[in-house]
Amino acid sequence: MSSSNPLLHAFFIGRAIADIANEQLEKVVADSLSALGTFDAEQRDRLREFSEEVLARAAQAEASAAGTPAGTTSTTSSDAAESEDLQARLDDLRAEIAELRSNLKQADSSDEGE
Repeated sequence: MSSSNPLLHAFFIGRAIADIANEQLEKVVADSLSALGTFDAEQRDRLREFSEEVLARAAQAEASAAGTPAGTTSTTSSDAAESEDLQARLDDLRAEIAELRSNLKQADSSDEGE
């Protein structure tokens, strides 16, 4: 029957091409979103692990600092320096976390553009 009307035949071929192309596009988009979701989950896990390690080390350092002899309650200049060092380290860690978040957002936006 297809030989009797070439125009109708061409229509059905075009329709089949469009259907197949649409299915392939849906598959690519689904695979990309899946990969992006996996990447996002991995980065969140890494950030969570990093945060847990930071908190554990901070708790360990705090426990070590709390191990000073009893009766030593006055703040000395070395204690003030340690406090400033700790604050500087916390600021550095916050900056690193902000940079990681920024990198994640950039990775997310670049993956969305693909």
